[in-house]
Amino acid sequence: MTHEFMQVDAFTDQPLGGNPCAIVFDADDLSTETMQAIAKENNLSETAFVLKSDVADVGARYFTPDEEIPLAGHPTIATIYALATTNRIPSDKIGEPGSTTQIMLQLPAGVLPIDIVWSGKPGSDQPRSVDQVIMSQLAPKFGATFSSEQILPIFGLQPEDSLAGPPIQIVSTGTPQLMIPVRDHDALRRVALNAADYVAFREREKFFSPHIFCLEGATESGDTFARHVVASHGGSTFEDPFTGSATGGMGAYIWHHGLMDSPKFVAEQGHWMGRPGRAKVEVVGQPDAIETVKVGGNAATIIRGELLI
Repeated sequence: MTHEFMQVDAFTDQPLGGNPCAIVFDADDLSTETMQAIAKENNLSETAFVLKSDVADVGARYFTPDEEIPLAGHPTIATIYALATTNRIPSDKIGEPGSTTQIMLQLPAGVLPIDIVWSGKPGSDQPRSVDQVIMSQLAPKFGATFSSEQILPIFGLQPEDSLAGPPIQIVSTGTPQLMIPVRDHDALRRVALNAADYVAFREREKFFSPHIFCLEGATESGDTFARHVVASHGGSTFEDPFTGSATGGMGAYIWHHGLMDSPKFVAEQGHWMGRPGRAKVEVVGQPDAIETVKVGGNAATIIRGELLI
């Protein structure tokens, strides 16, 4: 079998920035076991597999090297960008320069509307390209809360490194993430994950990964800066350059707990890894009745190829 694929960097407009994702097209003939093996072979934070859908314009499944994830941000941005820039979306979804069209994406977590913002000036005859992909995540579910004394030592921090006010909390906009607000960049820099304690806590509380952030951008144009550090059973640690699903959960958490005056902000991540990424975030709804969180970003193609099985 052969399958065309691309590798796209999401949440950046510069190749080798943001978060890379491999997208395998026309993957309906691949078994779950083969998808998982391909994701392990790629060894990226996620690999996306494009599928036919009876209830949406297109379907997809996302796999880390270790497991399937029901919803993820950067694979969504990368997948829709790849489909749009290679004319693999319905012709009526391809917009004119300067316009916005919407495509429905079926994931295991549900069917999501995805907006495609086409670059260029309205009425121009320039070739169409994609300026931004915006995913609307699911309405947030606010789960268990924890004290800084319980959580921060797992990450090599002290309770006083926590942002004063709201509790540490599991939040899901499709994938449950542990939201850990810290007071400043200094606390973020000192994160040192205790792998054994982290794995035991994660298995007990049943969340996917932690998102550690502060209310200060990495650059002057950012409003938040985050690190997303995880560990495996074997004790190895991994840091994700940009995490779109957790950025959505973070947006819901920030708005729900009144940490910002505006429901719109710019999230930054990955700068200290040499892979700077940014997303525009918009929380829709009142703090106690959030309807969705929109997370949008650019993307850049770095590989086009053929997968041989």
